[in-house]
Amino acid sequence: MALELRSVTKRVGGVLHIKETSLTLETGHFNVLLGATGSGKTSLIKMMAGLDPIASGTVLMDGQDVSRLSTQKRNISLVHQFFINYPHMTVYDNIASPLKVAGMAKSELDDRVQDAARIMQLTPMLQRRPHELSGGQQQRTALARAIAKESRAVFLDEPLANLDYKLREELRDQLPELFAGRGAVVVYATSEPEEALLLGGKTALMRDGHVTQFGPTAEIYRNPENIQAARVFSDPPINTATIVKRGKDARLGADIFWTLHGAAADLADGEYTIAIRPHHVQPVAKAAGLVKLNGRVQVTELSGSESSAHFDLSTDAAAGGTQTSWVSLSHGVHPYEVGELHDFYMDPRAAYVFAPDGSRVA
Repeated sequence: MALELRSVTKRVGGVLHIKETSLTLETGHFNVLLGATGSGKTSLIKMMAGLDPIASGTVLMDGQDVSRLSTQKRNISLVHQFFINYPHMTVYDNIASPLKVAGMAKSELDDRVQDAARIMQLTPMLQRRPHELSGGQQQRTALARAIAKESRAVFLDEPLANLDYKLREELRDQLPELFAGRGAVVVYATSEPEEALLLGGKTALMRDGHVTQFGPTAEIYRNPENIQAARVFSDPPINTATIVKRGKDARLGADIFWTLHGAAADLADGEYTIAIRPHHVQPVAKAAGLVKLNGRVQVTELSGSESSAHFDLSTDAAAGGTQTSWVSLSHGVHPYEVGELHDFYMDPRAAYVFAPDGSRVA
């Protein structure tokens, strides 16, 4: 089973809301739509589900054009971030509702409901009504309904957003197993990069109604194609700065130099942006080839076994140069003092290099 979008677009009031998008989403893993609020995740899901019309392009399920089919005829399930259950029905009847509409035989219906309830740990609650359930139990009911329906595609639109942290963590761990081997294309929308990494599978990064990169989630983390993708998977924020390349050398400000290697060394001379994750900027030099930086510590944080320091990276401060806010993240406890000048060491081999238009060049 595959769900394919071919050059689909969406317009709202004549304005292009979803730019031309082509994606092939398959079974066997989670397909994550990752982007900030307003990036177009929910709109894309509604188009795939048949809830919103497409302005142009084609939606195919297993090679069949379903662009003009109703939601019911597409055989899909949709779970929202809000707990959408029928308040007058029991948990059993909520799970069974799409099966009853489909006219399923009572014996098969009961088997499916009982199986879904067991998977979602709802068996003792089948005769309760939604108002008698916790938020987590209500969302489990909505998920059980999706499992029992055995849809060709399951759309999960930020389904854990309204749960408390512990429940969110518990359900997130269970979700890949719940839908494994069911033959459905699973599409999961989230605004949290950490959630996408934990779910694995493939991720489509969305920004302003456009998919900026699509592929295995871990691969996007390791090899972002543009500076926006690099910024998504970095907490604390990825460090960026403008460098000037001359020959094989890179210059940051007027007084920080290093020798470029690999693809970066072969770039044309000029200005570029480097981006480096905070864990590649350390407070002590532990290897050869590191670039020494100096900055004034502004904020320090200790989280478990890690220390972070936000510092102003001075570039030729004596000559009135600019200051850039950077972050160092390192294992262990480090004695930072707010306001002090501190040395940091950057590993230039771990830096990404981007052209002025934001595309990755090295």
